[in-house]
Amino acid sequence: MLDPEVKQDLRETARRLAELRGSLDLDLKLEQIANFEEKMAAPDFWDDNEQAQKMIAEMNAIKGDVDQIQVLSTEYDDLEMMAELVQEEFDEGMAAEIEQGIKALVAKLETFQLQLLLSQPYDKLNAILELHPGAGGTESQDWAEMLLRMYRRWAEKRDFKVEVLDYLPGDEAGVKSVTLLIKGYNAYGYLKAEKGVHRLVRISPFDASGRRHTSFVSCDVMPEIDDDVEVDIRTDDLKIDTYRSSGAGGQHINTTDSAVRITHIPTGVVVSCQTERSQIKNRERAMKMLRSKLYEKKIEEQMKQLAEIRGEVSDIAWGSQIRSYVFHPYSMVKDHRTSAETGNVGAVMDGDLDPFIDAYLRLQIKSAPSEQ
Repeated sequence: MLDPEVKQDLRETARRLAELRGSLDLDLKLEQIANFEEKMAAPDFWDDNEQAQKMIAEMNAIKGDVDQIQVLSTEYDDLEMMAELVQEEFDEGMAAEIEQGIKALVAKLETFQLQLLLSQPYDKLNAILELHPGAGGTESQDWAEMLLRMYRRWAEKRDFKVEVLDYLPGDEAGVKSVTLLIKGYNAYGYLKAEKGVHRLVRISPFDASGRRHTSFVSCDVMPEIDDDVEVDIRTDDLKIDTYRSSGAGGQHINTTDSAVRITHIPTGVVVSCQTERSQIKNRERAMKMLRSKLYEKKIEEQMKQLAEIRGEVSDIAWGSQIRSYVFHPYSMVKDHRTSAETGNVGAVMDGDLDPFIDAYLRLQIKSAPSEQ
């Protein structure tokens, strides 16, 4: 006889799968795939390589959703068939296999449902991520470099590509500021969870007395806005400076003033790019970054107005960190928005950020205002 709890888990899993199939609208997704394939068959499809790559990535993501729900459904059908056999003739080994299979299937369902939470208009876009150390000199600059490594490791695990758009090294160690372009489907959707102040508590390797230090780094994340999104930028409102690249060293240091810094005078927004050897290309990239920042600023102002209408108050002070990384006197990483935490600091610094991102995205769904 199969354990009643296992039977209940099977029924609950069947219900969740049915809900997922309904929310996905598989017929619509299959129609979208067919439309993409028709466009890709056109003779001029590769004329715009960048747009073609985006379309392929979007189609593959939709295909991935369809394939995933089909795989999950097949796994459930196999478990259900095994359960029927055990009901007819009990087999302890098969019963244990069913129990383990349900646990694994539920874990996959959780991961898949999280992917489906990324439904906001710009979640699917590439992400521009900036790190800026707070007060503290070498200590906070070293913390910024540690976070830079963490985000690179996280991106590698997801097969996302990382490009360094701007890099200003620290005086003794670490970085004074760095800007990354993280390219991959839903990169912004995931990394928007990282926007805010990150706090480190540790025994400083730069303090001969071995004292404990607290450091802060601000992480800013914005979507890389597509060219078809209109952002009004007047040439007269721009101040453009050129300077020599200050990259990580070696052959990446330019011998000409190819790096570009653009200041948007009305808002005070500043962007820099030095990743390309050509000043023209750096300027093009910097303008794209500026468009993204100004668009994000516009969205934030709209959200702030909505919050005021709803009577919400949000503290955006430098001290309002989103996450603390404690290396001493104990080991813990805790997200102050979701209360998600872990004692495995090493894994987090090696890029294991998904538990924190998952918790943040689920919290956003729960706290979204319902329609009246």
